[in-house]
Parts: sequence; C-alpha cells; structure tokens
Amino acid sequence: MSFIKSEQIGAVLRLTLDRPEKKNAITQEMYQSLANKINEAASDFGIRAVVICSNGDSFTAGNDINDFANDPQMDEGSPVFSFLFAIHNFPKPLIAAVKGRAVGIGTTMLMHCDLVTANPDTKFSMPFVSLGLVAEGGSSYLFPRLVGHAKAAEIFFTGRTFSADEALSMGLINQISEDELSAAMAFAQEIAEQPPTAVINTKALLKSGSHEALNQVIRAEGELFKMATQSDEAQIAFMNFLAKKSKVK
Repeated sequence: MSFIKSEQIGAVLRLTLDRPEKKNAITQEMYQSLANKINEAASDFGIRAVVICSNGDSFTAGNDINDFANDPQMDEGSPVFSFLFAIHNFPKPLIAAVKGRAVGIGTTMLMHCDLVTANPDTKFSMPFVSLGLVAEGGSSYLFPRLVGHAKAAEIFFTGRTFSADEALSMGLINQISEDELSAAMAFAQEIAEQPPTAVINTKALLKSGSHEALNQVIRAEGELFKMATQSDEAQIAFMNFLAKKSKVK
C-alpha cells in the first residue's frame, strides 16, 4: 500500500502524505516514493508546480521512529537522501500546505519550499537534540540564515514547539489560512500561469548563492545523524520517547 497519494490538477502536481492513522510518520518507503514523484515532475513539462500536503489532522509526526531505529539508512542513495536531494534540486516551485503537527522533517522540508501555507493551529518542532540527534535536511545551514543564530540555537537546543504565528514572523511560512490547502493551490495555480522558463530561471538565481554549500551541509549532517542514531544517548532518548507514547495510548 502506498502512503503517498499523487494527483495532477491542471499543471499542478499534488502529493499527499496519506498515513493519517500514524500521524503521517514517514517511512523510508514513503521517502523514496516522494523522491521518485518529485524527480519525475522535474522533467515533466506539463507540471509547473508541486504542492505537498497531508490527510488527517497532522502534516507529519516526522520520521517513523520504529522504522529508523531498526534500520537507520542515512547514506547517499538512501531513501532519506534521495528525498532531500530531490527537494533541494527541484527546479520548479515547491509549495507546502501544513496543518496540525509538523515535527522534524515536517519542519525542515519547509525550508526547501518556495512557498508555505499553514493552518492557524499548526505546531512546528525540530526535536533532534531532544532525541540525541543533530539537525538534518540542511536545516543547520538554512534555519540560522532565516532567523539568525540566537533564535535557531534556542529552538534547536530546546526542541521546543512554535506556533504558526511565530513561524510567519520568522519567515518560515508565507501565509496563515483556515484552509491552508486551498491557499497553497491558489499560489500554485497563479504561478503555473506564469512563463515557465522565467519561473525556473528565477528560482535558480534565488538559490544560486547557497546551492552547492547546502549540498555539502546535507551530506555532513547525514554523517553526524547516522553516528548519533547509533549512540547510547540516542538509543536511550528513543526508548524514553516510545515509552511516553505507549503511556499516552
């Protein structure tokens, strides 16, 4: 069963995280499916923009902890890396519609998006340090450039949750809307009507100053992340996390 739903609406490809019973926690199979669909869209002239959204009450709870604890693949060519490089290198506009919880990769992937809409109730978090891990997805480079070192350090070191209003003030998202998906689709359709080569070239120029540097950061983060997952510190944090989840149930 695929947990990624793909639908083309005019010139817009909509990719939906469709595992609501698990809060859209992302498995390695889901990462690879997303990467494949995004890479295919890059070379499809009929697709002018991609929107990533979700079913259920959460955008994503982040990585599926059980999936990654059993087989943490963080090498180049792994599903996670395939997804990260797909969104980093995607030449066309990438838009996200976010609601509920956006944990870990659910927040870091937004830094690779060109536009993001969010429901007023969205809660963002990057609890990597709290799990004995390090920042991933290029976020150690992109986030401080966006919000400054002090704010980035506060959020990374504490792992605290922040609101849609705070995300808007940071510049992480473009718009807060009660219907975040409709708002994202409106952005996508407006962009899809623009001259496509001009859009692609403008995005390339916007990213030109940091594109290769970010490639190196993503690789370095991946190495440290993989080492961290194998540490006693992370294993204890994982067990504590899973124990808390079981008590909640």
